[in-house]
Amino acid sequence: MTDSERETTEIRDNADCRRYFAKFERIVLNLRAVAALDRPEERESFGALQLDAIEGYLNALSNSFEALSTKYLLTGTHGRSVSSALEIDRTDSGFPVFRELLQMANDLSQVDQHLSNLPERQILKQEMVKHILQKREKPRELQYAMSQRVYFEMLRDRNLFLAQNQPQLVWLGKNKPKDINKRRQYFVHWAVYDSSQNLPVLYQMMMEDSSDQALSTDEIRWPRAQKHLMAQSLSDLKLLTIARGFDKDFPDLHPKFLRRVHIGPMYSHAFTRQKGPLREILAEASGAPGLDWTMSWSVETLLSKKAEEKSSGIFGKVESEVFHLDPYDAASHDAGVTHLERSIILPHRPYQVLIDKDFSSLRNVRKYVVAADGSVMTGA
Repeated sequence: MTDSERETTEIRDNADCRRYFAKFERIVLNLRAVAALDRPEERESFGALQLDAIEGYLNALSNSFEALSTKYLLTGTHGRSVSSALEIDRTDSGFPVFRELLQMANDLSQVDQHLSNLPERQILKQEMVKHILQKREKPRELQYAMSQRVYFEMLRDRNLFLAQNQPQLVWLGKNKPKDINKRRQYFVHWAVYDSSQNLPVLYQMMMEDSSDQALSTDEIRWPRAQKHLMAQSLSDLKLLTIARGFDKDFPDLHPKFLRRVHIGPMYSHAFTRQKGPLREILAEASGAPGLDWTMSWSVETLLSKKAEEKSSGIFGKVESEVFHLDPYDAASHDAGVTHLERSIILPHRPYQVLIDKDFSSLRNVRKYVVAADGSVMTGA
């Protein structure tokens, strides 16, 4: 979908903005529960690290949304044109637009200057009390200043999900003793806020290092690898393309596992425009507040099948990964991945509508249901 086909909207009503962020707060809590239920296969020795990485990004995402909710706390009430409305993507996203995350990163880079230009909290509180007693009205401007003060403090003090979240390297040790060529193994994770889809996307890779120098202390290879991974973190690129490019550009780094997690889209009868079965499901479930949403969660996984030696130059050889694609799984094969899993998270009421309607297009989608007590379970 091109940018011209996307439909964005500004949330200018204060009550609507509060409902929007309250909805996302609940959804992110549900995503954490889903991540725990969707634990990687036991055969993967670094499954706990994968889950921890996902948890970390979800926490950071929650922090970013909480900061945005504070920034727009007085939307539509303080009469200012600056920061007066939150812009969201209504089409196959439901998330804030990419520009909101870029602005947050820019605010973070100048956070000390912003805070120095704002009065301390205690001073603002005293001025608000004084204003109320003397003028008998709400201190709108002071409330706005306080919301901005708290917003910038959040940026300064919390771990945030930004437009780009740089690759982090975790050493896994060396190959098992039975392996002839003992190589260092690393787990790498990073994340982006995809500008073309306005969605958070998480990446994970397990690779082997055949170089004599550890990647973590290599002042040339590791910065170069980080830059390469960030440049290739585009949803339009297949995982197969990303893995092959990395394998080719770094002859002594061997990607054995690559995973991409798409968080979203979020659909809500109140805030987004949807088509097909979801439109009907959410329309029927829209009577009860807080129950008119669904969240998609898709996972792409690419595994190396084997490594082959290929000629490089006149006398040299280089090791190249051969990635596993299942020719009998058309969806995964076309996507350039070994496994493709699509999931949907939804409250119990729209789930009941989904079951009653039995839409064929959603039968092969894994379903996670948020029960009335807030617990999450796997649906049929």
